[in-house]
Amino acid sequence: MPRVTFVLDGERRSFDVELATLPYQHHGLPGSLLDVALGVGVPIEHACGGNCACTTCHVIVTSGAEHLSELEDDEADRLDTAWDLTPQSRLACRAVVSGDVECEIPAYTRNYVEEGGGLRLGKHA
Repeated sequence: MPRVTFVLDGERRSFDVELATLPYQHHGLPGSLLDVALGVGVPIEHACGGNCACTTCHVIVTSGAEHLSELEDDEADRLDTAWDLTPQSRLACRAVVSGDVECEIPAYTRNYVEEGGGLRLGKHA
């Protein structure tokens, strides 16, 4: 069972994820970092609905990159437009998990004002 860790504002939140039984959220590829995050209640922006048409789900993989699907051309092309791109950058909607992974959700990709007027204050489900 893979352990997926999301780092938000320096806080690490780890989840042991049974990928085969995780309810698919229909955002990003099944089993992607975005799919896992939404499944465990970690908010990751995904303005395009996880269709690899924007960079709002940009994450920086800090460990376990070998446990993610390979970077494909469409993702690489889209990442070229991401702000503060690093060699460890991935789009959460395209990076499918197969083992333990840790990724940072950069502050500049987070939208603190949600639809409906809710405000995220740094505490996540």
